[in-house]
Amino acid sequence: MQQDHPRMTVTSEGGVTVVELTDRKILDEVNISRISERLQGLVAKAESPKFVLDFSSVMHMSSSALGMLITLHKRVREKKGQLRLSGIQPAIYEVFVITRLNEIFEITESVEKALKTLS
Repeated sequence: MQQDHPRMTVTSEGGVTVVELTDRKILDEVNISRISERLQGLVAKAESPKFVLDFSSVMHMSSSALGMLITLHKRVREKKGQLRLSGIQPAIYEVFVITRLNEIFEITESVEKALKTLS
């Protein structure tokens, strides 16, 4: 875990970068921009990025956080990569459904299931 970014844990499993978001709330702009910078940096380093973002700990997200995810998804696709979201709480998932983001993102119940879809 990196000390300058205490809001996420980044691990690698079989060529897939697993990012666990550790904040219960992703609401303020400073945090969102820090998370975004870190994720964009990880994407920039990867040739064909494969990412799983684990939202198991996250209870609340702002619309800015959704915007950050859309940008990240675009960057990953530009590099012919793959992105999976996992562990999204029901209240947040409802927002994905309302905004139809559940049609853009591949969302799984767990990191394990997400990893299986990235083989």
